[in-house]
Amino acid sequence: MKKVIFKGAASAVPTPFNKYGVNIKEFEKFLNFQIENNIDALVVCGTTGESSTMTKDEKMEVIKCAVRVANGKIPVIAGTGSNNTKDAIEMSKAAQDLGVDAVLLVTPYYNKTSQTGLITHYEKISNSINIPIVLYNVPSRTGLNINPETCWELSKISNIVAIKEASGNISQVAQIANLCGDNLYIYSGNDDQIIPICSLGGLGVISVLSNVKPKYTHDIVYNYLNGNLNLARDMQLKSLPLINSLFSDVNPIPVKSALNKIGFDFGLPRLPLVEMNKDKEKILFDNL
Repeated sequence: MKKVIFKGAASAVPTPFNKYGVNIKEFEKFLNFQIENNIDALVVCGTTGESSTMTKDEKMEVIKCAVRVANGKIPVIAGTGSNNTKDAIEMSKAAQDLGVDAVLLVTPYYNKTSQTGLITHYEKISNSINIPIVLYNVPSRTGLNINPETCWELSKISNIVAIKEASGNISQVAQIANLCGDNLYIYSGNDDQIIPICSLGGLGVISVLSNVKPKYTHDIVYNYLNGNLNLARDMQLKSLPLINSLFSDVNPIPVKSALNKIGFDFGLPRLPLVEMNKDKEKILFDNL
């Protein structure tokens, strides 16, 4: 059986920007808020962190800060994926050297590849590091799906331990769970599917919701895992209006607006992302 990185809720952490670059002081403040409110892991430099518009130096700064603040209390997972296998290897090695507990590797995007190419891509990266790898399947952004049979092949690799499943396809998640068992742990990549994926054996969620509701999101998962099924279901359903608001515009535009509203200074998203539509923002604020 492979090592479990975390159970519960991991926050897909946004990156606060100012006119100088990353607002590292605010980032540290936010990470401490997360840890103090029962979050189970931190995911940095992912989609929600706007990694696509961060420089390599900014990513290194963010990862260093997360590792330092977490200080072994909870795992830190760094997004190091790329559509360039060489770049993904270099970034994964760098993150490993900085002390992360695992890396999150999105599938190649734009150039995409075949399922055979996916296997080769991930094999090359896995051979370059010795820390755990979480696959990241989000075909709505990448245009590429990791098929269940490909997950099964990848699950044979010792340090590929989990998948963040954000396809939205529950039937596919069921197939992955059936094929891979404990050789590939499953985390929901969608906040509205925490309980459905846990019911198929998932261990939790890599979450946007938990940025504004860390303890609540943690409790959804742990109530389910501890057998409080009705309470977990009710908490999932109660959270849907806020979840829908957090995804009413392109992630992470709404969550940055929400965090600014509740007292943090995350600034604006970087272009090509723009400020949230004011009508949608009002609905978001009403649901906080």
